[in-house]
Amino acid sequence: MLRKVITEGELGVVIGEAESGVKSLSPILSTHPDVVLIDLLMPELDGIETVAQLRTEGFRGQFIMISQIENKEMVGEAYEKGVEFFIHKPINRVEVYSVLKKTAEQFRLKNSLMEIRESLAHMEPSKMPQKQKSVKEIVLSILNDMGIIGEVGSDDIVSIMEVLMERTERVAQLPPLKDLYEEVARRSASPSNIKKECKAMEQRIRRTIQTAVNNLASLGTIDYANPEFEYYAPRFFDFQEIRNRMKYIKEGSSGPTKVKINSKKFLQVLYHETEDKYLQS
Repeated sequence: MLRKVITEGELGVVIGEAESGVKSLSPILSTHPDVVLIDLLMPELDGIETVAQLRTEGFRGQFIMISQIENKEMVGEAYEKGVEFFIHKPINRVEVYSVLKKTAEQFRLKNSLMEIRESLAHMEPSKMPQKQKSVKEIVLSILNDMGIIGEVGSDDIVSIMEVLMERTERVAQLPPLKDLYEEVARRSASPSNIKKECKAMEQRIRRTIQTAVNNLASLGTIDYANPEFEYYAPRFFDFQEIRNRMKYIKEGSSGPTKVKINSKKFLQVLYHETEDKYLQS
């Protein structure tokens, strides 16, 4: 089932499978996959023991654990051993897609950060640049925490934040979204296409926010104390909508569910978060 979801969703290439933790060790250490999806309950060597042994052997890939167990102590132990995310049983196509997409984005981001660190390591401390974080860097960091850095509307959201931050006075309340969309569209679209681009931008942003809801709801379903879930879910969204989505995922439904999207609230909170982090950097 996982192979089918991954293949049909073009989420990656499945390079191997194993019947147990013991039988997985050698193939994983020899092929070095980017991501390992691992069941918690397996014969001979369970998921947590397998992760621990692979880490001891030097494996540096990412782990996603598949489990029906919601014991907080066991979940906490799995995170400590190096598990990045959980997928809840019974397997839900929407959750698998969401978690794997977020994992891929984190993998790419970690590689980029590693390259930056390696470059800086060769510089003398006195010559290392000390500069304020850009608005784009701050916004992308927040979007990455919610798993939407690679979504189709992320660039639009960054552009809106840049427009707002360019204003000389603090924006207490956002102007009408229509005006914001038009201001951003004027920077790239021809006058005849501004109206069309505004509508497209609105839809891209709504789909991106919908993905954030799905991602956070998936995190909260597995671990209610997850730091990203605890911080972002109640601030950026109507928490009842998040709870509704969590219930939907927990019941194992695979189709879409209606979630009310408040784009203005999301952008308003994001603006204040961006402004605070920009002033502190």
